[in-house]
Amino acid sequence: MTRINNHYQKLQAGYLFPEIGRRVSAFQAENPDAAVIKLGIGDITLPLAPAIVEAMHAAVDEMGEEAHGYGPENGYGFLTEAICAHDYAPLGVSLEPGEIFVSDGSKQDSGNIQEIFDLGSSLCVTDPSYPVYVDTNVMAGRTGEADENGRYQGIVYLPATEANAFMPGPPDERVDLAYLCSPNNPTGAVATRENLTQWVDWARRNEATILFDAAYDAFIQDPNLPRSIFEIEGARECAIEMRSFSKRAGFTGTRCAYMAIPKTVMGRSAQGEAISLNALWSRRHATKFNSVPYVIQKAATAVFSEAGAAQTAEQVAYYMENAQRIRQGLGGAGFAVFGGEHAPYIWMRTPGGLSSWDFFDQLLERSHVVGTPGSGFGPAGEGYFRISAFNSHANIDEAIERILKAFGS
Repeated sequence: MTRINNHYQKLQAGYLFPEIGRRVSAFQAENPDAAVIKLGIGDITLPLAPAIVEAMHAAVDEMGEEAHGYGPENGYGFLTEAICAHDYAPLGVSLEPGEIFVSDGSKQDSGNIQEIFDLGSSLCVTDPSYPVYVDTNVMAGRTGEADENGRYQGIVYLPATEANAFMPGPPDERVDLAYLCSPNNPTGAVATRENLTQWVDWARRNEATILFDAAYDAFIQDPNLPRSIFEIEGARECAIEMRSFSKRAGFTGTRCAYMAIPKTVMGRSAQGEAISLNALWSRRHATKFNSVPYVIQKAATAVFSEAGAAQTAEQVAYYMENAQRIRQGLGGAGFAVFGGEHAPYIWMRTPGGLSSWDFFDQLLERSHVVGTPGSGFGPAGEGYFRISAFNSHANIDEAIERILKAFGS
């Protein structure tokens, strides 16, 4: 038989969200009349904004009149230029289109980017964190086995706790790669300018690379908080940034994101030669990716139009209103809740000392509400639970009422 990649055998369990789906399906099969409210997977519930739909229709009509085959691997100029002009220039960040790489999702980017780094590279993650950061490095063979707490050898875990507002600073030791996410998934915390400055200073001092996931930047409510790591002086020398249209514009079903890699961020070869990470990723991208479809890139460009910006901002505000209702409803009843102020996620302490998965099962059984167990995001997530604000106002209010009825004191 063909030999498999044994590093997959190190993975602790099935990917988090399919496991949630399996348990929910089993419950619904046994309870077909239960009206389950799903606040687990962070998927959008509002339809695409009218300006985006209009742009998509126009692009389809255009393709019926004119051939559009393979597009530029890093994205059409009309989109990369719009990204530079609308996502970065207002922040005082100067990037050029050749530093933008359009893709079909930040999940893919955060998993694929590790391919351009040596397998011996050390890494750190905040704990809890988005599972892809850890799992893809395990699959690649960059880690050892997991210990009894689920922490893999070869990864430095930085606990994100109530004490550090769920945004730890850099490690004391040197590592090659640091995964950061702000606004954070799953905790909903957001990094301050001071926190990111610590990280950038550390990375420059240690010649490390920061892999910065800013997929939820549109949800930041305070204009004084950084939306991009490139707002921090020196970040262009040490950071790569990932952004997505998925949550800010409802593209989870149409798939469009991008990665920003300044030409000034470098790595080193085995011989000590400085190598452009932009050039490395460009080579990888051209080899393994044939561009996001023309129709989708036209739709993504419409996000930056006057109408598109206003309409998608209204959708973000709708979800943030849900987050506020959850914070107030559960927090006012005595639950310990965090996040939800600059991100569409509420991070709450499980009541009564329940484990994350025990609370998941009880919440589903007693309230017919689905959330996400914190332990699925890392060992430090045990005893916590993520609730998504992606749903209707009516369902959010109903879910709060059910939770309070089942678990309120």
